[in-house]
Amino acid sequence: MPYISTIFNSVNSSRLKQIDHFKEYPADTQGKVFSRLVETASETEWGRKYDYSSLDSPKEFSKRVPLQTYEDLQPYIDRIGNGEADLLWPGKIKWFAKSSGTTSSKSKFIPMSRESLYETQYRAVKDLLAIYIRNNPRTRIFLGKSLTLGGSHRIDQFGSRALCGDLSAIMIENTPLYAEIVRTPNKKIALTDDFEKKLELITKATVNRNVTSFSGTPSWYLSLIKYILSYTGKSNLLEVWPNLEVFFHGGINFNPYRETYNQLIPGGRMQYMETYNASEGFFAIQEDPASADMLLMLDYGIYYEFIPADRFRYPDPPAYNIAGVEKGINYVMVISTSSGLWRYIMGDTVVFTSLNPHRIRITGRTKYFINAFGEEVIKENAEEALSRACLLTGAVISEYTAGPVYMGTSSRGSHEWIIEFEKKPSDIGLFANILDETLKSVNSDYEAKRYKDINLVMPVIRCVPSGTFHKWMKSKNKLGGQNKVPRLSNGREYIEELYKFL
Repeated sequence: MPYISTIFNSVNSSRLKQIDHFKEYPADTQGKVFSRLVETASETEWGRKYDYSSLDSPKEFSKRVPLQTYEDLQPYIDRIGNGEADLLWPGKIKWFAKSSGTTSSKSKFIPMSRESLYETQYRAVKDLLAIYIRNNPRTRIFLGKSLTLGGSHRIDQFGSRALCGDLSAIMIENTPLYAEIVRTPNKKIALTDDFEKKLELITKATVNRNVTSFSGTPSWYLSLIKYILSYTGKSNLLEVWPNLEVFFHGGINFNPYRETYNQLIPGGRMQYMETYNASEGFFAIQEDPASADMLLMLDYGIYYEFIPADRFRYPDPPAYNIAGVEKGINYVMVISTSSGLWRYIMGDTVVFTSLNPHRIRITGRTKYFINAFGEEVIKENAEEALSRACLLTGAVISEYTAGPVYMGTSSRGSHEWIIEFEKKPSDIGLFANILDETLKSVNSDYEAKRYKDINLVMPVIRCVPSGTFHKWMKSKNKLGGQNKVPRLSNGREYIEELYKFL
């Protein structure tokens, strides 16, 4: 399909100039985004509440509009799902992206306006390709197909007047015609709800195609790759798709998976391009293949503010726009979007590695969490699951921590729980089952990753002797009331340290 490459390169040139412009003029770009968002929403219920029509500066906006969590916005979101218009953003919103939940609910439902879908998410996909082609002018990516694994949630009803699904499912459902030409498999297969069946259907539909790229979450794709190799009897993915050249990935930290991918796609030619995106928006793209830093995309209809992480818990913490950030400081990211998320706390922390242009790295979350496979288990989920497991098995926990067990070439992922019991459970197997089932019930993303053991298998419970955590904390000089045992980690550092005391 050389004609696709020719057409894309023609459009590509103009867009790359726009990207270079916001790199050179970041404050001006963000100022225009801010003005457009506020002006567009001025006649909504939210805009009238905070008198958007009289706002004359981002500084006044930050003073007037409080920081928001999902729980703060949920009453509006529920009303939008029931068909009300002009609440957070003009008009009615049909689509909601289903994401992992909060303390009080199993799932979040993020409104997806037409503007956010086309001017943020789809624009980002085109930009991703534009940047990749600029870095790889001899690419043959358009001579083959781009594989899309698709969402893990079926398209479902939200409220009485709206539809929901995970972000990838929504994007596939609304894919523009030009993208359908280069994508595989077809929409029906990509949106299959049963993930095990989906692996089979995708494999049969694509193993004889010329796949040159794929995009999505690393953990999900490992499951697919292993299925394909088992189905074909091949030893690596290049024996199936010899022209495969790039994996556009995001959603979770790729580093734990890198070596496994290098084994499954050997030879050193495969390229990996990282993105920072979520149901709430698309934020950054890895622009330089030699660096893990990502370019913050400033013209996607998202206005950014950044709160120093060490001051995040303070009353009325300072929030800086793009002109006020500094390198090397850990910031909590706050966004205002064209879907009506106003001063919304993402929960992610980032650090700027460059200010000319603005490049970032994701450094963590504002809460303890495990998100090695896209499951985003937070501390509140863990506490609820452990409490129920203790209640039903008569156990009493003294200390605990948990982290991921990463996928290998022939093994699936899991969570490992290091627990010091004051009173051991009557049945450790039952304890593990209750923990697992409760996590499924309170976190829809964990439930999806545990589906038929495709990505995550049963959690591993390791009981340690009394005093183990005390010795560990003492070795770190962290005994005392102000020092807390880290409950969840997205890496294995705490677990490996604890092993030394067993």
